[in-house]
Amino acid sequence: MKGCFIIAVNQDVLGQASMKIAMRIFYLILTGVWLFRPMCWAGPGEKPHIQEDNMTREGEFTEEEGAYLLKVARETIERELFGKPLKGAGAGPPPSAKFHQRRGTFVTLTKDGNLRGCIGHIIPQESVLEGVKINAINAAFKDPRFMPVRPEEWDKIKIEVSILSEPKPLHYKDPQDLLNKLRPGIDGVIIKKGYAQATFLPQVWEQLPRKEDFLTHLCLKAGLDGDEWKKGDLEVYTYQVQAFEE
Repeated sequence: MKGCFIIAVNQDVLGQASMKIAMRIFYLILTGVWLFRPMCWAGPGEKPHIQEDNMTREGEFTEEEGAYLLKVARETIERELFGKPLKGAGAGPPPSAKFHQRRGTFVTLTKDGNLRGCIGHIIPQESVLEGVKINAINAAFKDPRFMPVRPEEWDKIKIEVSILSEPKPLHYKDPQDLLNKLRPGIDGVIIKKGYAQATFLPQVWEQLPRKEDFLTHLCLKAGLDGDEWKKGDLEVYTYQVQAFEE
């Protein structure tokens, strides 16, 4: 599973209680709420393209707009690495008010098909354009799982930009109703209980296609018991992602 840390633990040795503690610490430290890997990228020579995840037509970005956001992310990192964009400033942005919308954004870097950095905001904190710039820098230089990107590796790095819809509450009657309402491959999911919270991007469904497994791992990531979702008292929110990649 690309971009995913895996721990192999012998339950007979540690016992179930220790297993829960180990998994909670693992998820909280290595995959904090702000760190994710959108696991889809283009092959060599492919053009930037859009991954549509059932976002509303009004909120969708065009392929041209997505290509511009990729260019912004690349030039932002190049200014930090080299003091200026390597290919010049280029053309201005396509005329669109969508760049000024407050939306959650993620920027993901890969090198030779492997994760090299990924940081973003689920909850909108700034405009799409500013979010891409901020998270491009964060992914390249501030992801605690990796050393900062170096100039000598820059030509091997590919960029992906993800734009998130606004999270909306998912109302459900009981655990079975929650399972029925989740849409694998479409919904990103946020869970909250007290001070505990966590989220998985829609791309995580590729690793955890069963709804029960998806929710169990998400609860562990939040530092909760794996079966917490079965108790029916979690706050649940869903959102969708539109991803562009080089």
